[in-house]
Amino acid sequence: MSMDHVFAALADPTRRAIIDRLRGGDKTAGELAEPLPISRSAVSQHLKVLETAGLITRSKSAQQRIVALNPDSLTEAADWLQAARDEWQQRFDSLDRILAEEVPTDTSTTDPSTADRTAD
Repeated sequence: MSMDHVFAALADPTRRAIIDRLRGGDKTAGELAEPLPISRSAVSQHLKVLETAGLITRSKSAQQRIVALNPDSLTEAADWLQAARDEWQQRFDSLDRILAEEVPTDTSTTDPSTADRTAD
């Protein structure tokens, strides 16, 4: 699935709450709907978005719809985020090195409390 679909699905707090509940194990659609302050129809629409993004799978067991977390999609998103974080950390480390080279070692001449105030 597209990373855009994954992040778009995770952008909604209700869908994140559903994902959080599924981390504890598979649940029926009804069990997922119980604590949410929205209709079962709205929950079904959220489940469809999560399924389209590849974050969950739905299967039928007798008359129940079982919803399961698909950890592969979350792993892919986490890997992408980690790579972005690593890249930015390297950039910040490089910036820190550059700034450290440019900072004067004698700070007594740049201390504002000792500056000549006649320039005002």
